[in-house]
Amino acid sequence: LGLWGEFIRGMAKQKTVLARRLRRKQTPHEATMWALLRDRRLMGYKFYRQFVIEGFIADFCCRSHHLVIELDGGGHANTTQRKYDSARDAVIKQAGYRVARFWNSELAENSDGVLQCIIDILNQRAVKY
Repeated sequence: LGLWGEFIRGMAKQKTVLARRLRRKQTPHEATMWALLRDRRLMGYKFYRQFVIEGFIADFCCRSHHLVIELDGGGHANTTQRKYDSARDAVIKQAGYRVARFWNSELAENSDGVLQCIIDILNQRAVKY
């Protein structure tokens, strides 16, 4: 692969380092979601946090069911960020993942509803395959 391969490996390593940093400095909403998902607490499904997919870092990922969960704060409401999120989601979907986005406020006000939505999405995958 030569120089190009070294460049790609270097970029992947940088993303991994960044993902580790993000795990250590998670937001309060990410901490809440992680407490609900970690250790197979959601119906036995295995989730990863700050998981690298196609050069992007997903907040949470269930690899076995190809589901990415994103928690969005108010910064995701502006037009520029929404366009970026849309393009990012398209790349992640192209890699075979589904993307479920929830507002931080949704999680704070109705965590049971958010979890039920995630379960419904996971069950859709289980039925299809």
